[in-house]
Amino acid sequence: MVTSQLRILLCEGFWPVGKLYTWIWGWLFASLSVCWVSAATWLPTPTDVFVGGQEGYPAYRIPSLLVTTNRTLLAFVEGRQSRNDHAENDILLKRSLDDGKTWSGLKVVAEAGSNSLNNPTAVLLPKTGRVLLMYQFYAKGFGEYKAAPGLEGPHVCRTYLTQSDDDGVTWSNPREITSSVKRPTRIVSTATGPGIGIQLERGKYAGRILMPFNEGVSRKWDVYAAMSDDGGQTWRYGDLAPNPTKGYANEVQFVELSDGRVMLNARNQAGDKRRKIAISDDGGQTWSPLEVSTLIESECQASILRHQAGTEPAQAVFLFSNPATEIGRTNGTIRLSRDEGKTWPVSRVLYTGGFAYSCLATLRDGSIGCLFERDGYKEVSFIRFTLAEVEGK
Repeated sequence: MVTSQLRILLCEGFWPVGKLYTWIWGWLFASLSVCWVSAATWLPTPTDVFVGGQEGYPAYRIPSLLVTTNRTLLAFVEGRQSRNDHAENDILLKRSLDDGKTWSGLKVVAEAGSNSLNNPTAVLLPKTGRVLLMYQFYAKGFGEYKAAPGLEGPHVCRTYLTQSDDDGVTWSNPREITSSVKRPTRIVSTATGPGIGIQLERGKYAGRILMPFNEGVSRKWDVYAAMSDDGGQTWRYGDLAPNPTKGYANEVQFVELSDGRVMLNARNQAGDKRRKIAISDDGGQTWSPLEVSTLIESECQASILRHQAGTEPAQAVFLFSNPATEIGRTNGTIRLSRDEGKTWPVSRVLYTGGFAYSCLATLRDGSIGCLFERDGYKEVSFIRFTLAEVEGK
């Protein structure tokens, strides 16, 4: 029998530091953790929401999942002409009125001909019910590594914002906000999320909207927040998170702590196969130096969510999903923290096969939904589960 101590080592990724970080550890972790959790007889069945080759698009990627104030579930993706990151991508949406049991037909939220639209990242404004959606524009032939720096010209990476006031049925004309969220010189690429943004609920900066961003130059990235204090009408960008550790912080998500501070959780590109984290005490304007967490990763986007497990604030838990392996994108795992991300003692496998980008949301009945890319990016699928199931109750 696997002891509780060995279970922690296998499922939480606390490996010895030093030369033991080799490919064999990643392989052993993925194989043994899958074996242990599969024996627990809990593996929820995914529902396919977007299937490559169906409904007019050869490929679908980059999920964003959001629940509106009227409990409508919104699932956003990029619809691509191939699996290439810049393949004439459109921003697409499907809606569910029954917590993901059934889904609407495909809706095009934004398109730009032969150019590419990337990184749909949604945020809900609970008091008004408005949903904001940000994404990037890349001119054909000038993707992330070929785009021009700066704010002007036909080949720069641009950011657009659209909004819906009717649960995603209709959307406003996109407006460009590039100069408000991108530094004016040197930076080649910017990317929202991907995943979701948040609106702060506590403390001095309550009401502020935060959208997670990374910026890149020559395959070197930094992370920061774009913020709005007037409901999304105007935006500005905050400081970069200082990065004293190995690897570059890339695709990033935010979560609010109980005292109003904000934690970022970022992909660690070319680093130590562990997520990077930092804390902001001033509503996302500045950040503590990035630290390497215990959360294992294989250079992939991940999702983190503050999930309200009861009526009292103290009943909130943090949930985290990603491919829990150092090598490849498999072994999709959900983790649970009851101390706001300090420790992650609970870990359950959601899907043992191919599992890449994901996005978590709290559903109307208190259960949790996960929209994720699976099995070699062939589908974007939805899994629904409860907190009790994660905890093995």
